[in-house]
Amino acid sequence: MSASDPPGAASSTQQDDVYARLRQWVTVGRFLPGQRLKIRDVAAELAVGQMPVRAALQRLAAEGALVNIPNAGVAVPRMAAAELEDLVQMRMLLEGEAAERGAANLDGPQRVAMQRLCKRMSAALTRGDFVAYLAFNEDFHVLLYRAAGSPLLFRLIDTLWLKAGPVSNQLFDAPEAAPVLNDAHEDLIKALGRGDSAGVRRAVEKDIFVAGQFLRRQLKTAGRA
Repeated sequence: MSASDPPGAASSTQQDDVYARLRQWVTVGRFLPGQRLKIRDVAAELAVGQMPVRAALQRLAAEGALVNIPNAGVAVPRMAAAELEDLVQMRMLLEGEAAERGAANLDGPQRVAMQRLCKRMSAALTRGDFVAYLAFNEDFHVLLYRAAGSPLLFRLIDTLWLKAGPVSNQLFDAPEAAPVLNDAHEDLIKALGRGDSAGVRRAVEKDIFVAGQFLRRQLKTAGRA
């Protein structure tokens, strides 16, 4: 920040850092559908000024990750059943492709890291720590998809995750979901051990499909089917 900057102004680096943090929070489901995000509260949580938070929230709104509410700031959008169905289908298509490509390229240390993350997801579900589960889940899939070697494919998937993040929180409103959410990841690790890239793709598709089933039920219960 230069001497000529107005009091409270944020550097471009700080703005980018705040944006990256908030974008990651949306992606991993830190915020709930319909939740209003108050600039003052978010700034306090991040221990930064309100200006970079305001700029970051507007960037996310421009990307469609948040929505502007007249005279009320921004909020996390709710999702209708038709939108969820489209999102599930597109995720299965793109993430299945990334998973199959990535499985063929993973090296030994990366495979070990995925096994470790799978165990951490299982432990998080057992103790009911769903925030940790979603964070480990992101790390697991990022590692696999980046190994596919296609930055474009990963960017497309990342855009879909922005849409999926908030609604993924509702998985845990269904008590029957937690005991089975890690099954597909365990199938994936077994497929990796066999050198079965197509099996890895099927496991990722199963993961997304099963989660989609639980979310469909939640939307139906909420009357948005």
